[in-house]
Amino acid sequence: MKVKVINRSEEEFTKERKQDVKKVFRNYDPNIHQFEKAHEYTRALNAAKLERVFAKPFLAALPHEDGITALSRNPRSLNSLVSGSADGTIRIWDVAMKRTLRRLVGHTSAVRGISFAPDGETCVSCSTDSTIRLWKVPYAPFEAGHVEAQQNAVFEFQGKHAFRGIDHHWSRNTFASAGAVVELWDHTRSEPLTSFTWGSDSITSVRFNPAEADVFATTGSDRGIALYDLRISTPIRKLIMQTRSNALAWNPMEAFNFTVANEDCCLYSYDMRKLTSATCVHKDFVSAVMDVDYSPTGREFVAGSYDRSLRIYRFNGGHSREVYTTKRMQRVFAVRFSGDGTYVFSGSDDMNVRVWKAEAAEQLGAVLPRERRKQAYDKALVERYKHMPEVKRISRHRHLPAAIYKAGKLRRTVMDADKRKLERRVAHSRPGSVAVKPDRKKKIVAEVE
Repeated sequence: MKVKVINRSEEEFTKERKQDVKKVFRNYDPNIHQFEKAHEYTRALNAAKLERVFAKPFLAALPHEDGITALSRNPRSLNSLVSGSADGTIRIWDVAMKRTLRRLVGHTSAVRGISFAPDGETCVSCSTDSTIRLWKVPYAPFEAGHVEAQQNAVFEFQGKHAFRGIDHHWSRNTFASAGAVVELWDHTRSEPLTSFTWGSDSITSVRFNPAEADVFATTGSDRGIALYDLRISTPIRKLIMQTRSNALAWNPMEAFNFTVANEDCCLYSYDMRKLTSATCVHKDFVSAVMDVDYSPTGREFVAGSYDRSLRIYRFNGGHSREVYTTKRMQRVFAVRFSGDGTYVFSGSDDMNVRVWKAEAAEQLGAVLPRERRKQAYDKALVERYKHMPEVKRISRHRHLPAAIYKAGKLRRTVMDADKRKLERRVAHSRPGSVAVKPDRKKKIVAEVE
């Protein structure tokens, strides 16, 4: 004789707290739920709408006395940020408390670059006054309140020319400076260890590779992007583009890949093993791109532009997934991702360092497990139905200032006209007589070994 027993566990029918919704048991047989896809689509549409409703990315503004020209984040502390301004002052910020920890004085001209040492306790800064200064960086105290104090440099390195950029080695007490030439310095020596030059008027930026620490890249005013290796003390190769590159950032998760911010409103990602073609061209800006920085995950990067906006791109995306602007924000000269990839910092000409959320609609603070599951479900729904016209339109829409919108519209009109002109030239010419270059190769002039 067979006996059927109804077995129920107490945990499944007991609420953890009064506010909890009672668990509903469902039969997932698709024959019973014939309108499941229609319901899912409606939920996806509502999720996409709510995401845009709750998209409030701006968090805080940290004031300076002059325009921001350089930013750097502490590799050992999430709440530590250093910013340099055009009046020569440097501020160390406690981002969580929105307060200044130290005001570093010493530079007599605009600060062009700041970089942290790997220990997070010291940083170096360079300026157009031909000096590099070494600073001690304090940790933020636990007590709230005003703690700002003035601090002088630990050591000063005197150069022979104005400096345009600086970057610290990822594992050693050495750093590279960019100016008339690239110079390698040590913390304990007042003269440069060695210098590199490769036919450029001046070097605008320098960045060490985080994965292969002895390799670094520079951008120059001669429209060149040069790669160097400290182990062989000579340049490796150089890429000449049609327009000048202003900044460069290495992908921290892919040792060979880097992205350059260019004057032609685009960013170009390259693989250093094959510089004959860009791996991706990132568009959408309407003016020169001034700075770029990768997220610690290596899956996306942030870029700031002369058109008074900053955009977040996926590492392989041709168009930005997010654009941030404010009414008062002026030309953006410096951008950085936070150490955990949750926040974005931007420094602009209107004397403010701004803090933004990397995910515009992300809920900050403590999130209950049920809320987290609901957010993950909504995200999966939007991802599943992202190709549907309504969901696609709502998810992609971003409100832009009139100036950027009109400039972008004009830029698209000009590009479409050039495309039509080329198509007609090809159609009315002998086959093979008109060379058509893809966008990834169009801006490359030459590669020099």
